[in-house]
Amino acid sequence: MAWLSRALRVAATCPPPVLGPRALTGRAGPTTEKSVPYQRTLKEAQGPSAVAQGPSRPLPSTANVVVIGGGSLGCQTLYHLAKLGVSGAVLLERERLTSGTTWHTAGLLWQLRPSDVEVELLAHTRRVVSRDLEEETGLHTGWIQNGGLFIASNRQRLDEYKRLMSLGKAYGVESHVLSPAETKALYPLMNVDDLYGTLYVPHDGTMDPAGTCTTLARAAAARGAQVIENCPVTGIHVRTDDFGVRRVAAVETEHGSIQTPCVVNCAGVWASAVGRMAGVKVPLVAMHHAYVVTERIEGIQNMPNVRDHDASVYLRLQGDALSVGGYEANPIFWEEVSDKFAFGLFDLDWEVFTQHIEGAINRVPVLEKTGVKSTVCGPESFTPDHKPLMGEAPELRGFYLGCGFNSAGMMLGGGCGQELAHWIIQGRPEKDMYSYDIRRFHHLLTDHRRWIRERSHESYAKNYSVVFPHDEPLAGRNMRTDPLHEELLARGCVFQERQGWERPGWFTPQGTAPVLQYDYYGAYGNQAHEDYTYGCLLGDEYTFDFPPHHDVIKKECLACRGAAAVFNMSYFGKFYLVGLDARKAADWLFSADVSRPPGSTVYTCMLNHRGGTESDLTVSRLDPSPQASALAPAFEGDGYYLAVGGAVAQHNWSHISTVLQDQKFRCQLIDGSEDLGMISIQGPASRTILQEVLDADLSNEAFPFSTHKLVRAAGHLVAAACCVACWEDPVLPQGAGSPQEPWGPGVRAMRLSFVGELGWELHVPRSACVPVYQAVMTAGTKHGLVNAGYRAIDSLSIEKGYRHWHADLRPDDSPLEAGLAFTCKLKSAVPFLGREALEKQRAHGLPRRLVCFTVDEKVPMFGLEAIWRNGQVVGHIRRADFGFFIDKTLAYGYIRDPSGGPVSLDFVKSGDYALERMGVTYPARAHLRSPFDPDNKRVKGIY
Repeated sequence: MAWLSRALRVAATCPPPVLGPRALTGRAGPTTEKSVPYQRTLKEAQGPSAVAQGPSRPLPSTANVVVIGGGSLGCQTLYHLAKLGVSGAVLLERERLTSGTTWHTAGLLWQLRPSDVEVELLAHTRRVVSRDLEEETGLHTGWIQNGGLFIASNRQRLDEYKRLMSLGKAYGVESHVLSPAETKALYPLMNVDDLYGTLYVPHDGTMDPAGTCTTLARAAAARGAQVIENCPVTGIHVRTDDFGVRRVAAVETEHGSIQTPCVVNCAGVWASAVGRMAGVKVPLVAMHHAYVVTERIEGIQNMPNVRDHDASVYLRLQGDALSVGGYEANPIFWEEVSDKFAFGLFDLDWEVFTQHIEGAINRVPVLEKTGVKSTVCGPESFTPDHKPLMGEAPELRGFYLGCGFNSAGMMLGGGCGQELAHWIIQGRPEKDMYSYDIRRFHHLLTDHRRWIRERSHESYAKNYSVVFPHDEPLAGRNMRTDPLHEELLARGCVFQERQGWERPGWFTPQGTAPVLQYDYYGAYGNQAHEDYTYGCLLGDEYTFDFPPHHDVIKKECLACRGAAAVFNMSYFGKFYLVGLDARKAADWLFSADVSRPPGSTVYTCMLNHRGGTESDLTVSRLDPSPQASALAPAFEGDGYYLAVGGAVAQHNWSHISTVLQDQKFRCQLIDGSEDLGMISIQGPASRTILQEVLDADLSNEAFPFSTHKLVRAAGHLVAAACCVACWEDPVLPQGAGSPQEPWGPGVRAMRLSFVGELGWELHVPRSACVPVYQAVMTAGTKHGLVNAGYRAIDSLSIEKGYRHWHADLRPDDSPLEAGLAFTCKLKSAVPFLGREALEKQRAHGLPRRLVCFTVDEKVPMFGLEAIWRNGQVVGHIRRADFGFFIDKTLAYGYIRDPSGGPVSLDFVKSGDYALERMGVTYPARAHLRSPFDPDNKRVKGIY
């Protein structure tokens, strides 16, 4: 046998010696001679020859849904489809169930993660494997509830665990923060000398992959679903309908084809290959992921599973032994994914795995003298943001993804399988699945090999890192930059990344902070960056306290409140909805009445059929024009200009496109995002500043709130700096200037505010962004104008009570629950998507309501804090920040009535509230309206 300590000592030698019965080399090729530590797997003795014998049952000629892949996600999806009443669902597996990556998974289930949605998904998986399947089939899935223990070796890690504990209280997940002494009493074999504490979750446990998947398949078959093994898929047949929309038509296999309108790609590591069959991009990479199984350890029986995040290691109880694994900074990529790989493993590279042995021995010292019984190194799929890929592919209707689970397919499988089934049946999931939706990625990124590889590596390497609220990736940066990028960088901009875009985060007074090329954290022979200014500033963010530059962001916010701030929002999505049916489409798509005269701008939501909010955005009505310009396309009929958050632009585009296709509206959706910049000037001095830059009357009477105009910008200040193309932009109103007059480029000016101040947005042709920005800064010098970033926007907007989509407003939140009833045209008779659901909700009463809270004590909050009302937990915080003008922490969260009744305004007002932050409760005050400028005087220019 091989001692773990000996393995550690010899890891650096080359070639590695024989350790015990097997040679453990660094060779990356697959082998079928390893074994996993389960009592049984579904591997057949005859091996690959089973495929040659043909499918395990005859193929049907048609199916309502075809699931490709018989791993955890495929089996869970089939089971939930059948349970929800879908008849004629078929699962195709190229070999045997679990033969790809599921068979060797560790099968751990941890109930607490820093996401409320994931807590819900994990809870459903746990119900399915620990209760539902056994009740339905009489079979045991292999579920073992031995508890989970998270190790904290520093204060910040323990703070993170306390945040998870507070969130768990909102979902009934029992957890306890233990001292080192209490941890030692629970786990006597553990070294606790270097611990700050631990988080113990007694109802965590482990699953057996073979037992779970076979039981899922049997339960699905009992409801009419079919599982067909030994049937490799060879192609996806696609048809184009009368409107030019690509749709799934059939699945082709080596043994025949199945006509179907719906395919679900649950092929795991092989999902990219299946996607290519259909012309669908699947952004994931395959990597080796390993663990070793020890010999018997006296006294380890019934111990909880352990995650020592700071050592990047996990210890899974395996009967009377442990499985030891983790996530390293230098994982091995599986460059050429073989379609013949089944029930296979790689040889373990001890040079890569060594770091996990060190951490494991430090945590459980008895491992130093414990033998290695087997090694398990198999392929897993990883994604650019360490989140799964789910939902309908934007390139092909009827083609769904359920893959890329980053080694978490077993524990997330039940919840995600259920949501994927809802997605297929209803067109949308029941829960907020945006973070998993394939449509979160911009289409320019989903086949960008460098971006996918860099980001997937960083996500893997940081899998066990503390999840800080303001962390930013270092990989895959500078993919998409706007015209002001270099200008702002020179002024001290510290950038954030959102879907490939570099956007301003905040401005440091200490010089420039460029984002450098990704160094892979020094792995693979790369030289790690030294004295990396951006990295150091980002490191200062690694805290759950106020960061060192808290006061810098404060200055940006207070300058906006007291004078003016300029925000570069060029990364925003900018779409045009034009054509003969554009008005019909707008009436159906948008919850608010946007059919107002040209020149109007309306804040509105887009909903799904359940009344959930798919987006909030501004919609501006356009005048038709036979001549295209940089600010509008040529069109007949009606036209609308849409401005949406840049991070969710692809989601918006896909949602609108899907609705247009389903409703067969005759109109076009045109993307102008790359062609236009967007500069916003906000604050009491904004009118004075812009009056020097724009050739328009900016008075309340001439330019009311929620209107837009085409105007010339910058006057003689930038006319000489503008290229000839600038003069060819828009068709301007009479008297707005001409190429011979001393005026600069045309812009679309909108009087709007996202921070609760007097202000305008300037939508500027790309070539004119720099001169217009420079003119604004020059004019603002004497008025106290400052640059500000999105960190200031976050603070200013929450202070005013403006919603952020996917924070306090999500696809499972209705506008009524979120306090946005004013965006819904319910008083009219005009039908719109989601209206029936809203009317039903209004009639029955709101099951929950978004509430604003303020905390007098100056403590930072970031979301996930538990909300207490009269001694009961009634919800959790979705979004929180510090409001510098009111000098208080603000937090928004949805509350429910523990009795199950509707949440009325009286219920909100009558409670005594506290917010729990890291296990400590702070008295809080509930507000029905924003505590900042509740009468909206400032946006009207009344100061």
